[in-house]
Amino acid sequence: MPSTRTSPFSLRLPVFAAPMFLISGPELVLAACKAGIIGAFPTPNARPIETLDAWMRQITEGLARARDEQPAATIGPWCANLVTHSSNTRLPEDLALIAKYKPPIVVTALGSPKPAIEVVHGYGGLVFADVINLTLARKAVAAGADGLACVSAGAGGHTGSLSPFAFVSAVREFFDGHVIVGGGISDGWGVAGAIAAGADYVYMGTRFIPVAESLAQAEYKQMLVDSSVDDLVVSAGITGTPASWLKPSLRANGLDPDNMPAAPARNYDSSQSIGAKKWKDVWAAGQGVGAIKSVEPVAAVVERLAQEYAQATARLAGLPYQAASAPRTDALRRVA
Repeated sequence: MPSTRTSPFSLRLPVFAAPMFLISGPELVLAACKAGIIGAFPTPNARPIETLDAWMRQITEGLARARDEQPAATIGPWCANLVTHSSNTRLPEDLALIAKYKPPIVVTALGSPKPAIEVVHGYGGLVFADVINLTLARKAVAAGADGLACVSAGAGGHTGSLSPFAFVSAVREFFDGHVIVGGGISDGWGVAGAIAAGADYVYMGTRFIPVAESLAQAEYKQMLVDSSVDDLVVSAGITGTPASWLKPSLRANGLDPDNMPAAPARNYDSSQSIGAKKWKDVWAAGQGVGAIKSVEPVAAVVERLAQEYAQATARLAGLPYQAASAPRTDALRRVA
């Protein structure tokens, strides 16, 4: 069943610049929001906790200035991605800053959304849970999540194994809340397809790694420009959780993509220094990597996505079988 909810946010496109480990920082979040989409970052990117405080202040003050300076502009909300895994000993400090700066959306990952719900609902925010299968989706709904971020096959970094279309369809059998879907979606045509299929928003991660405002190294950005879907491998051998990695990056760090190490114990403690962690110098990407042709600003990427999205919705509106697809095209127009 399609969602009966409408977006509570004013957006140019129903897109999140997805929270990416070691990639998303305040500059990327601000650029995404100013371009009219949702900007997000994982709180573990900001270490120590004082850095997280500074980042959240920079984002909230920057967006307040942008709204004052351009009152007619469409400026999207920001989102904090919170690791709720039991190994994250910094979670209480992160939640204290969530309560202080009040991001409109909090997406929880690698654990239950329950620890965040009371805090975020206390100031009127929304809690989405990052899930990779129906079991986790049902648990998140039972815990009280307002939405689900359905991480599907084709996603970069920590990835899922389900088709995004099958995942959304199955979730809509029991959940009428907000749904984000991510996994290999890299253009406005894909965004339109996901919304038509029943999602409310789309996660785009890989497409926003090689932007001017991201924290990625220049070499990483160029590797994405030079790579295709054939240059990816999924392995749990780096972080303990299955993730999609760039083969050239693995080779550059002495790893064999065809013979990856056994999965280590999972440890997502944000209180620890990143230091010389194994995952610090290997680079991830999703199956949308082939759409990347150059390094450019966020605003240019969003402009192109908007043009493609408009072309896709116009194509749907012009097809001869509109009567059969009317509910889905209504969903398309909802956030356009």
